[in-house]
Amino acid sequence: MNKSFKAGMLLCMGTMVGFTLSVGTGVLAQRDGQGDSLPWDEARLLAEVLERVRQEYVEPVDDRQLIESAVRGMVTDLDPHSQFLDSNEYEEIRINTSGNYTGVGLEVNLDDSVVTVVAPIDGSPAAVAGIRSGDRIVSIDNTSITPSNVNDAVSLMRGRPGTWVNLEIDRNGENAPLDFQLQRSHVTVRSVKASLLEPDYAYMRLTHFSDTTYADLRNSLKDLRRENRGPVKGLLLDLRNNPGGVLDAAVEVSDAFLDDGVIVTANGRAADATFKHLATDGDVTDGARIVVLVNGGSASASEILAGALQANGRAVVVGTQTFGKGSVQTVIPLSSGRAIKLTTSRYYTPAGVSIHGEGITPDLLIPENKLADNKAGVDAHHTNEVLAMLQTDSQLQAAVDTLTGNSQPRILQSKAAAPAPANP
Repeated sequence: MNKSFKAGMLLCMGTMVGFTLSVGTGVLAQRDGQGDSLPWDEARLLAEVLERVRQEYVEPVDDRQLIESAVRGMVTDLDPHSQFLDSNEYEEIRINTSGNYTGVGLEVNLDDSVVTVVAPIDGSPAAVAGIRSGDRIVSIDNTSITPSNVNDAVSLMRGRPGTWVNLEIDRNGENAPLDFQLQRSHVTVRSVKASLLEPDYAYMRLTHFSDTTYADLRNSLKDLRRENRGPVKGLLLDLRNNPGGVLDAAVEVSDAFLDDGVIVTANGRAADATFKHLATDGDVTDGARIVVLVNGGSASASEILAGALQANGRAVVVGTQTFGKGSVQTVIPLSSGRAIKLTTSRYYTPAGVSIHGEGITPDLLIPENKLADNKAGVDAHHTNEVLAMLQTDSQLQAAVDTLTGNSQPRILQSKAAAPAPANP
């Protein structure tokens, strides 16, 4: 689709993307009615402060760093989602949304000084070498992971194809750290993971929305049909903890399940920031029953999909209230490989309602079992893993019951929900 590249890349993303475009020339938003002239008095203030800092700050400050910090503060102060991107941050955005990069193929969670493996990507060097979900990376090429460098862990594992990287890993049940020598290669991150729950009923988790999400979804549905020996009658879309991503991907996926109707509308000041997306004929599931499972971590592009299917009567939305991010960011390229991610639109559901700060209210409220459901859906790569999740994930179990027509959804009480015993 890529219509958004007229003015840069349009993002509908929540607080963060946990894993890892070539864009057109950026276009700034239209100016207001005060005219096109720069407010020189205010600009003079900025120049005066910069000069004072250069001359009188207790330590010398690099001019480039000073200017970038000023720009970063200017953009960040607009709203929580606008951001100045240096060349490394801009490249990370490009990787996140393209679904392709060169590295070892790990989805990781960064928390303080701990880098935990969420899952190795199928077929990647990490998966072939035997790295597992739950492993903790303690050093990369003999550089220990600390609070000061934990955010650099992802970039340290990336590099040119064919080069090598050494990972030292702590694994539960092992007395000593494990060493893995991995050769970097091209990695494709699939944003859709699917499996059969039982004959005629399927589970599909969307982890984020990237340029490849629509193709991933179509391929996953083909695999499901082949395994089921025919079309499925019901599909559970798990959007829990999906922070969003590329706007066009959310529109394409919504359109895939709709024959007509409004998907989303948006208003902004720039010409490309006001738009309406309509569904086109062609439901890829041939009218299968759809249940969408959401929670407080379902944000932005996830809310566009859930809202479009709900408002058009195409799906039953279950779970808990979504995050409530109703704005669109445009990534606008600048000089020297830098960019700004700028809020350019507010978007609205097909009913014309803004969900900003409110979120989407499910048709059926299914509370989360915090301890048991904390990693819900994240580790589900294969059928046996999804079935295992059903034993502890009460929210998922109730969503499956809704999908298969159980009139009284079962809310399981998991042993994992019991408080952990205190250490003596």
